[in-house]
Amino acid sequence: MGMMRLDHVSYAVGPQEGLAATVARLAETLGIERVKGGVHPRFGTRNAIFPLRNRQYLEVVEVLDHPSSEKAPFGQAVRARSEMGGGWMGWCVTVDDLAPFEERLERQSVPGNRKFPDGRELTWRQIGIKGLIADPQVPYLLRWDEGTEDLHPSQAHTPQAELSSITIAGSRDRVRGWLGLDDSEETVEDLNVVFESPSGTPGILEVTFETPKGTITL
Repeated sequence: MGMMRLDHVSYAVGPQEGLAATVARLAETLGIERVKGGVHPRFGTRNAIFPLRNRQYLEVVEVLDHPSSEKAPFGQAVRARSEMGGGWMGWCVTVDDLAPFEERLERQSVPGNRKFPDGRELTWRQIGIKGLIADPQVPYLLRWDEGTEDLHPSQAHTPQAELSSITIAGSRDRVRGWLGLDDSEETVEDLNVVFESPSGTPGILEVTFETPKGTITL
């Protein structure tokens, strides 16, 4: 199956709050600094980043009033979560080969990009956002393009916190099936995922971080 590990968690801004206020609130709660992200022109979204240890990060994402956000599944997902009041939108697993997922989901991955102020560009391919929209417990999949290692959002500054666990309303078997893992295969590396039976909508219930302020759960 190849390497598979947690890459980041995505938090959608609330309808009234906006990106700056959401980011300020999370920075205050976690006691860590954020990094300005940028615009995802293909998706009609923009983000801010909290680098975390273990090459992971927390992304805060906002939908823009932009035609691509109507068409791109990622823009649709962010808009839907924001309109529900904002909060945890999804989790993303990085893999070294998207082909098995393209085959199983019977569609191609889509390219994503974000330009840095100095002109450099971070590029990747992703798949599975439609799955996340239909069933928010499942992660989407991403493969960073070759040569972008130094531009990975976790590297934007020295991380001050780490992600220790994710609690998901949903089914471990459903998520493992979605990721194509059978029982003989280990789970996603570096990650403590706790599943609870959903009483309402499936999806991320909370994420716990080890921070300069101690253990904080959002």
